[in-house]
Amino acid sequence: MFKLMSLILLQSTLLVAAQTFLKISVQLFGAFSWKWEYFKTIFTTWEFAAAGICALSAMLTWMYVLKHYAFGLAYPLLSVSYIIGLLSAYFFFNETIPLTRWIGVIIIMVGVYFVAK
Repeated sequence: MFKLMSLILLQSTLLVAAQTFLKISVQLFGAFSWKWEYFKTIFTTWEFAAAGICALSAMLTWMYVLKHYAFGLAYPLLSVSYIIGLLSAYFFFNETIPLTRWIGVIIIMVGVYFVAK
């Protein structure tokens, strides 16, 4: 079970990192335009490349999990990404996370505990 939890934590972290890098990169792109400069900005932004690398790594990790563990056990464990996502929003984007959202995530995690048990 420790190996599965470690893989799920890795996969969730990579997935949230991909989304975090993607949000950072699209903010750098500026207003959409069909001009070459806009697309050059997209493909030369390291944050966009990092988003792709993290997403690919998350997918490969998830493929390994799917091959070696029961889907009904592994999939609910991905809910840990909600916590990592909220932490990313707080630390990287300085978003205010209301208490109700934290309570909702805690309720989900309690449910995941019972699913995994």
